Amino acid sequence: MIDGRNATYLGIEIGGSKLQICAGNEAAQILERFHWEIAAAEGAEGIRQQLAQALPELAKRLRPAAVGVGFGGPVQWQTGQICCSHQVKGWSDFPLASWISKLTGSPVFVDNDANVAALGEAVHGAGVGGNPVFYVTLGSGVGGGLVLDGRIYHGAPPGEAEIGHVRLDRSGATVESRCSGWAVDAKIRAAAAAHSDAPLARSARKISRGEARLLAEALSQHDPLAKAILEETAHDLGFGLSHVTHLFHPEIIVLGGGLAFVGEPLRAAVEHALRKFTMEAFAPGPRVALTRLAADAVPKGALTLALARLGH
Repeated sequence: MIDGRNATYLGIEIGGSKLQICAGNEAAQILERFHWEIAAAEGAEGIRQQLAQALPELAKRLRPAAVGVGFGGPVQWQTGQICCSHQVKGWSDFPLASWISKLTGSPVFVDNDANVAALGEAVHGAGVGGNPVFYVTLGSGVGGGLVLDGRIYHGAPPGEAEIGHVRLDRSGATVESRCSGWAVDAKIRAAAAAHSDAPLARSARKISRGEARLLAEALSQHDPLAKAILEETAHDLGFGLSHVTHLFHPEIIVLGGGLAFVGEPLRAAVEHALRKFTMEAFAPGPRVALTRLAADAVPKGALTLALARLGH
């Protein structure tokens, strides 16, 4: 329940499949939550209609001191204007911060969703006590964020930590093309066709998408096929993260996104691979941890962003 005596903030997550609005307090605790599935076919306009229906009423009731937004795509974080979305059409060059500010009457701060999630994990999640903190989200795509001294590191504009687009070889293979949820889905489908008797293959035949979510159960059954896919994915991710390690030397790397629900087997395999690719002078390298905030990483990070940018 919102306490009217204390300042209230809104944190918004705008992704390719999910829209969340969370109300929170000055400790970035989530006190109320509103969630919608996104109909990608309706484009950005469909998402804006949902926000336009919900935000004025919320703002009238809660009077938020500020609003933070984690957006699923490149943004101009200084102005809150969207560059584009790679998943939902109709966002290019849209002035999101000023548009939401008109709906709420509050200052609005926008950043890339992976940056925002990194901030949430650094300040309230698995990265607490570490500095710098690097966060990688393993979902439909692969994104990253670096937090240094409690602040998102942007670098020169547009300043996103695009770990997903780091190349793994000269042919053009990227971390995203090998380690995203969709990439793992494809690996499982191909492996299941060749190894039809494996537990993972039998489970994969029962669904038409999202096969990566079957990995945890298959690993618990000691399925060699699941183990091989996990090790291949962790090997590629560890190699990509070795570049982050050699350049930025994070104290901790946090794994988030849907693939992180594979849990400890993924964390241990990535940490093992990363240590193999880290030069001896930097051994043992950063600690690898699983997300502590899980699905709340972006909205909680958005609340933290609003507080930080407002000066609290």
